[in-house]
Amino acid sequence: MGQAEVEMGPKSKIDFSKVVPASHITGEDERETVELKAMLQEASTYLKSFKWCKDIKAAYMGIGIGGVVGVFLFRIRPARPEVDEMVWVIVGDLPPAYITVDNAPNPACALDAYIGAMEEWVSTAKAGKSVEDIIPVNVPPTRENAEQLESRLRFLDREILVHHKDDLRKWAV
Repeated sequence: MGQAEVEMGPKSKIDFSKVVPASHITGEDERETVELKAMLQEASTYLKSFKWCKDIKAAYMGIGIGGVVGVFLFRIRPARPEVDEMVWVIVGDLPPAYITVDNAPNPACALDAYIGAMEEWVSTAKAGKSVEDIIPVNVPPTRENAEQLESRLRFLDREILVHHKDDLRKWAV
C-alpha cells in the first residue's frame, strides 16, 4: 500500500494523493476560490443534515469547478457504529448526494458513481416509475426535471470525467 493510500475497511481504500485538504482549496482565480469554498460549505451543511453524521473531523476537495461541481471527501464522527467514517459528497449545479467510499477510492470514481446513481433516477423518472428506493433527488421526478438532470450528467461525463480516465481505469475491478 502506497503512502497516499489509507485502508478504510475490507472494500475501501482512499487515494489521498487525489485530494487536497479543505484549508488548501484554491481555484484558477479569486472568484473561483470563493465559489469552491461556498461549495465546500454547501457539502458540509448537506452532510450535517443527516442524523448519522455527528460531526465533521476533516474535509478534502477532489474535483472542483466553481459553480459547476465539487467532489469532496469527508472524515466524519459517525453517530452509529455501522456508519462509515469516510464519505464523498457531490454538490454543484446539480442535486447534492453522498457516495460511500466502497468502490470509490478517488474523486473520479466517486463522481462516476454519482453519475451512475443519478442516471438511474433519470431513467426511472422518465419512465414514470417510483423513485422511492433509489438515490434521493431534491426535485419532483418529472420528465422535465429528469431531462435537465440528464443534460448536466452528460456534461459531467463528457467534459469533466474524460480528464480522469486513468483514475477510473486504475481502480476498475
